[in-house]
Amino acid sequence: MASPVSSNDEGAFKTPKNVRVRSPLSTGGTPITIPASPFMKKLGCGTGVNVYLMNRWEKQNASPWAVKKINTKCVSKQVSVYQQRLSEEAKVLKEINHPNIVGFRAFTVAKDGSKCLAMEYGGEQSLNDLIEKRKESGMKAFPAAIIEKVALHVARGLQYLHNEKKLLHGDMKSCNVVIKGDFETVKICDVGVSLWLDENMKVSAPKAEYIGTEPWNPKEALEGGEITDKADIFAYGLTLWEMMTLAMPHLEMLEDDDEEDEEDSVEESFDEDAYYERLGTRPPLDTKALGSSYKRMVELFYLCTEQDPKKRPSAAQIVQALESNNTL
Repeated sequence: MASPVSSNDEGAFKTPKNVRVRSPLSTGGTPITIPASPFMKKLGCGTGVNVYLMNRWEKQNASPWAVKKINTKCVSKQVSVYQQRLSEEAKVLKEINHPNIVGFRAFTVAKDGSKCLAMEYGGEQSLNDLIEKRKESGMKAFPAAIIEKVALHVARGLQYLHNEKKLLHGDMKSCNVVIKGDFETVKICDVGVSLWLDENMKVSAPKAEYIGTEPWNPKEALEGGEITDKADIFAYGLTLWEMMTLAMPHLEMLEDDDEEDEEDSVEESFDEDAYYERLGTRPPLDTKALGSSYKRMVELFYLCTEQDPKKRPSAAQIVQALESNNTL
């Protein structure tokens, strides 16, 4: 393995205007101009939020930012909840500094009270976008070397979060990995549902809630068990599986038919009970079709998706194995 201008700007405006604000979390309180969302390219969306590309023309050779804002149309009755979540994400992201994690740039509050989180623009596309495009082109799994590169860089980011910051990402999946160019850089994004870990790598806060995304959630999260750093590792394993299968975990039955006119019949034939029974388990993988070059990534996938969290490797162990080219 997921904020700027006005709560009414998503279509109710007449003359959109830039919002120039002084951010309490930006460097030196420098005034920051956030364009109204119609003037920014939409990069993607998540639960209750949209992310936009902000080009900073006011500074020569300035790198663009990704700006997250609340989608008030989707969360009209829960805006305060999502605003608070965005504030918490900004606080967490501000303390993170790692080459494999999208960096903090600014946190601003517009005149109407809506909040905007500006982040490093980590790449042109999400890993999920690349998976979808590869599938639509009729191609098969990503080359083993590319999967291994993504595996190493994401594991480095997770090792930093787990060991140095004592944070569980909490929503690992291909949508939350951004890629620049031809896999020149690989960065984890969206720490909005992260949870604090104690010295034993356990989520111990009594009211802490693991959110994640259903198809990537481990069994312990689905059944109210103890959550540790290994919850991220399970979802990480499924992210590698996505690159090998070009599919979403446990939704294979939706991949059988691409015909639009058969969409209703697919929906009617969807076995919801079977789907929920499979959640938190290891999805099938055709290792013969992949071939011998994928051996290390197949082994890593199997280790990361062990049912028992204690049998899964830590992020640090994954990094050590991949960097040294040792047996996983």
